[in-house]
Amino acid sequence: MARVLTGIQSSGRPHLGNLLGAILPAINLTNSEKQESLLFIADLHSFTTIKDPATRIENTKSIAAAWLACGLDTSKSIFYRQSKIPEVCELTWYLNCVTPYPMLANAHSFKDKANRLSDVNAGLFDYPVLMAADIVLYDANIVPVGKDQQQHIEMTRDIAKAFNHQFGDIFVIPEAKIDEEVMTIPGTDGQKMSKSYGNILDVFLPEKKLKKNVMSIVTDSTPMEEPKNPDTCNVYNIYKTVATSEQKADMRKNYEGGNYGYGHAKTALFELLLDKFKEERERFDHFMENESEIEQHLQEGEEKARKIAHEVMARVKNTIGF
Repeated sequence: MARVLTGIQSSGRPHLGNLLGAILPAINLTNSEKQESLLFIADLHSFTTIKDPATRIENTKSIAAAWLACGLDTSKSIFYRQSKIPEVCELTWYLNCVTPYPMLANAHSFKDKANRLSDVNAGLFDYPVLMAADIVLYDANIVPVGKDQQQHIEMTRDIAKAFNHQFGDIFVIPEAKIDEEVMTIPGTDGQKMSKSYGNILDVFLPEKKLKKNVMSIVTDSTPMEEPKNPDTCNVYNIYKTVATSEQKADMRKNYEGGNYGYGHAKTALFELLLDKFKEERERFDHFMENESEIEQHLQEGEEKARKIAHEVMARVKNTIGF
């Protein structure tokens, strides 16, 4: 049976891009009887940027609530917090000792900030090795990722192969699963939706705050009465990621017909989000108000994850002489 592993950082509340690009596709994978799914909250990774304990705790809580609100069945998967399995930190050290410096210096996550080295901590530099430990600690065969994370999977494979070459057949060599159909979700400013860009739509916000969030989407100054090109509009490009074919066709007709303002389009998007995620929003609020239920799901998953991690670490340490 294949073992599939997916992680999401606790660097902020989950947004529409997280839901459509990671959470919902991962939940769909858990329904396959041909594979075992491990889904984790990467709270250790978030420490490279978030130093406030209360913020991290709240982010972790909201991300767990989002997974559960979107229908994750924890009886069919292993759902856990990265930090609750300390073996991942120990394994990171062992992997560090076979990872060449130039490999890490060439990582996109480091190179993007290399011109501001005062902003780079050792954790950020070592991020790909912790990611490799996340994967090989659980004998994961398949890791679904976006194209922007493909390099990190290649690095994981290289590190695991180097370890195996020196010490024997210890680690499973994972494969990246890149779904070409997974959309890049545009943010409120037209760039890829990302917490780091500050351009997210948080569909779990209270209604008034969500409306304000939607109304902040950047548009041009075309007058209301004039026809508009939906394909160059941030509002439409977000709308089409959640709309049906019929809804998209109607919206396109409105844009091209004129006498339809961006305010109208934003209101339509807001109402669509309320309708599309009605049940998820209700369940999210329930879990956020009932933290003990979140904790129960996570602790059950962590017990399962701990068993796998313990077995793999015993194999590693026995082989390398610790």
